[in-house]
Amino acid sequence: MAEPHRDVILVVDDSPDTLRFLTEAIERSGATVLIAVAGDLALAVVDEVTPDVILLDAVMPGMDGFETCRRLKAKPHLAGVPVIFMTGLSETEHIVEGLSAGGVDYVTKPIAPDEILARIRVHLAGARAAQSARAALDTTGRTLLAVAADGAVLWSTPQAGRLLAGLAPAAQDGATALPPQSRDWLRACLAGSSSAPLTLRDRTGAALTLSFVGRTPDEILLRLSRDDPSAGPARLRAHLPITARESEVLFWLSQGKASRDIGEILGLSHRTVTKHLEGIYAKLGVENRTAASMIANRFLQDFG
Repeated sequence: MAEPHRDVILVVDDSPDTLRFLTEAIERSGATVLIAVAGDLALAVVDEVTPDVILLDAVMPGMDGFETCRRLKAKPHLAGVPVIFMTGLSETEHIVEGLSAGGVDYVTKPIAPDEILARIRVHLAGARAAQSARAALDTTGRTLLAVAADGAVLWSTPQAGRLLAGLAPAAQDGATALPPQSRDWLRACLAGSSSAPLTLRDRTGAALTLSFVGRTPDEILLRLSRDDPSAGPARLRAHLPITARESEVLFWLSQGKASRDIGEILGLSHRTVTKHLEGIYAKLGVENRTAASMIANRFLQDFG
């Protein structure tokens, strides 16, 4: 019978007393503890083992906890790993600095064992829910990624990560970012001046399509696909009684694009897009864009 999964908690602290105390408390909960007594050692540990949660002392000699956290979070495989700061600093600016560096929570010293274990459980549950969602996206062939406004990759589904690796090697600190030629395109998408997909080529010369999906206050969601952009419209035309141009309009409609964006992508006026939509609705026997999109998505479920 296989042994049950044991959570792996990395504790980063230069205090032997704190390490001893936390190791005993965490191991009693059934988890495995990894120890690093400095930030650079923590960076070496995570290259060998990916922890489920990281407990990080904010004040350490040499590289402090804030810089350690920034470097940890620059590694794509740690993007979804919760970092909980441990600190004797309770001033607001230190708390803000820890959260800005990539931490999700903090506890003040002296640490109560029940409190730290409760926080670990809460953040483990949240991280696993996010990981499950991304895994589900990956198994359905969704090559999605989230980036910051500067193009730094925050997370990606495994398939998107493999495509990204073919575009540009990771930086020396392990960080992954969109290739430089995509930065102007990203700024145009955020400014609303363009939303047309961008064609990139990987190191083998294969064409990849980068599409803007949407944004939240913290993330910009993109799709990176090896699919030919014409494959989606061709699939719709093969299954539905619509013209080639109508299939293109319907495809972008199904991707959540507004009429103005569709016109920009296809080089059509807003009035022409509206006429095509009217024809699509009539041929499909529907009354609005939502219903038309639902029909289109039946044939596009496995599209990039």
